[in-house]
Amino acid sequence: MTALRLIHASAALTAAASLAVTLWTGIADRGVGLAFGVLIAVGELTRWSGAQVRQAAPLGTAGSLSYALLGADAGHPTHHDAPQVVTIVLAASLLGGVPHIWCGRTPTLDHLARRVLSVGFAAVCFQPLYNKGAFESWNGAAYALLLVALLVLTALCDALLAAALAHSRTHWPFGPLLRDELRGLLGIGSAVCSTGAVMALAVAVVGLWALPVFCLPLLLAQLSVRRYAAVRATYRQTIASLARATEIAGYTPTGHARRVAALSLAVGRDLGLSGPGLTVLEYAALMHDIGQLSLVDPVPAGATAALPRRSSGASPCSAGPSYGRPAWTRPSPWSWSGRPTLPGAAAGRADRQGRQRLRGEGPGRRARRAAPGPGGAAPGHRRRLRSRGRGVAGPGSLQGLSDAARGGVTHG
Repeated sequence: MTALRLIHASAALTAAASLAVTLWTGIADRGVGLAFGVLIAVGELTRWSGAQVRQAAPLGTAGSLSYALLGADAGHPTHHDAPQVVTIVLAASLLGGVPHIWCGRTPTLDHLARRVLSVGFAAVCFQPLYNKGAFESWNGAAYALLLVALLVLTALCDALLAAALAHSRTHWPFGPLLRDELRGLLGIGSAVCSTGAVMALAVAVVGLWALPVFCLPLLLAQLSVRRYAAVRATYRQTIASLARATEIAGYTPTGHARRVAALSLAVGRDLGLSGPGLTVLEYAALMHDIGQLSLVDPVPAGATAALPRRSSGASPCSAGPSYGRPAWTRPSPWSWSGRPTLPGAAAGRADRQGRQRLRGEGPGRRARRAAPGPGGAAPGHRRRLRSRGRGVAGPGSLQGLSDAARGGVTHG
């Protein structure tokens, strides 16, 4: 039996046994149970329906944990037991999840299995001992630390269940999935646990009016996290759109970036990478061909295809279209060496600067006249440069100027 079936079977048995015991013994403290049931149902109605998140219904989870750890109502001890907690939580979750179940938006079965088992674990650890009076002498900080310790154990149990369910459905390594779940406890998970503990303590002192008061901060936190998730989703969509630019331009085959990203993620999971590392790896795989947009012309069948071979002895000028070559490495009509030359605009600027310097003109002319050197205070040397420059207008002179420009001599 796989872990998926084992977890679902355990949740079903727990729910059936709790329902049978509750129907046999009846519901105690019906007003308290109704208030927490409404809170859990509202939390399920506001469950996220977008991308997969670790905590889809933080308000419903906080309400469930608070009811499981509730010991008193406005100073009066409560009498509900663990089976009643599981029954009310399951009924409220099903009632609030009807729209999501009808639309098929989220994997409700896994969500309910985790909710039943985690809440049942917390209720079994707390309610029998509290009903027997084991915590009557625990007051103040000791009682609060007890609730926090139970919530930490419940969160670890829920993380194990979530990692096991994800491993059964995706067959990814269990270790990285568990690390991701434990890391998620530091975010919205800690807010959910702290809200559950505070609501249980507040209801024990001031009554059920504390529920709407302490739920408002968690609703605001849920809204903020949802907006952050929307920003991250938009960021990923932008990267995916940029990755498709090379496909639309014809530089890479259709779907090449997505296939490389899927293969990279599979290799990263086999290597044991967790969530942030996998995200960076996916973005790098999607953007690995973006530099090919600098090519002059697209290569048929994508730039990763085999480039046409030149015939031996042919010059770069007669090699045909320069597929797959950047603009600054295309053959120049003034270059027979095959070496990279400057782009057209930069080469023209270098040629003009070189001719002006041969004639002693251009920028910095006064400084060159005053400074010693080839273009400075030696008129005879400048006249010799002019005489050498007369009649030089062929490819050789331009090649020499381009060579000087590559060496940085003619750049102003």
